[in-house]
Amino acid sequence: MPPANESSHEPNRLLRLPLDRALRIVLGLLFLAAIAGVLWWRQDSLASIGSAFRAVRWEWVVVAIALNLLSVVARALAWTTVIHSAMEEPRPRALLVFSAFSVGLFANAVLPGRIGELARVAVLTRKLPRRKGTWATLVGTVFAHRVFDIVPVLLLILYVVVTAGIPNSFARASLLALIGVGVGLFAFAFITARRHTLISLEGLGPVRRLFTMGRAGLGVMRSPVGTAGAVFFQICGWTCQIFAVYTAMRAFDIHSPLPAAGVVLLVMNVVTIFPFWPGNVGLLQVAIASALAGYSVAYSVGVAYGFGLQAIEASVGIGVGLLFLAREGLSFAMLRVMPAANQAELPEERVGEDVRRRAEGAAAR
Repeated sequence: MPPANESSHEPNRLLRLPLDRALRIVLGLLFLAAIAGVLWWRQDSLASIGSAFRAVRWEWVVVAIALNLLSVVARALAWTTVIHSAMEEPRPRALLVFSAFSVGLFANAVLPGRIGELARVAVLTRKLPRRKGTWATLVGTVFAHRVFDIVPVLLLILYVVVTAGIPNSFARASLLALIGVGVGLFAFAFITARRHTLISLEGLGPVRRLFTMGRAGLGVMRSPVGTAGAVFFQICGWTCQIFAVYTAMRAFDIHSPLPAAGVVLLVMNVVTIFPFWPGNVGLLQVAIASALAGYSVAYSVGVAYGFGLQAIEASVGIGVGLLFLAREGLSFAMLRVMPAANQAELPEERVGEDVRRRAEGAAAR
């Protein structure tokens, strides 16, 4: 006989399944209708988009893919630096961290939300010795790794403001305000960081649990060498990425200057902050085409370039991710039932029960 609390929630769970399915169908139909509307509105440009794809220079595409792969390697090394500063021995090797990072990229590319961030942690915890606090600390390092993105993002914004010649004073003021916010966030992260210690999450609420995990992951900021290393690798990763964007422009016969690539990279990261659907496909292309219109790039060429650029990035994330997904013995279905971040260090039977229920829900849908 099932426990009373489980049986009482069973009808509610069964009721939610059809509602969730109906909501997904409605949102999918609305998205398809929006895409159809845009295509009808821009039907004269479809032929131009096709022409832009037929004129692609594939040697530049190969170079862009290689630069994106180097960016992934550099960012994985930055995460390795953060992990090694946040954890005591034994620590994961760089190859294992790269494997976990690649699986996370794959999950983020094919699933809505940010499932990949927790998939990274799951890959590492499967290979590390079981000890209390490991999951929580690793979740914190994922947060810390994102914090170190602030430095290259601020440099990118500053570069765009100085070189891109943005005529709109409000846009320039907004970008400068973002720089101020970024500096403030980085300073706050440094103040709240703690050295790696055994952390306990018992008795803490969801918000305090996440805050405690974040502080543990930020332990690298108490090490000048570790901080410099993480920042250096992140800057290298973003530098490779901006040159990948610039190189992809050449593949589509777009000869805008490097600052235009900086604008495109900035727009891409703003649009993908909130992943409404995998890759925000469609929305991202419109944003890129609008940004390039200021550089006298035809809208149809900008849309084609947006699809090509996203395909180049996805080819790295999905290709390398699939390779390491197989290497780690994981399946696509397992990625969809990862425990939530606020479940770190909960009793194992509670986490397992929640994962089981979500797996059943996914199968039912």
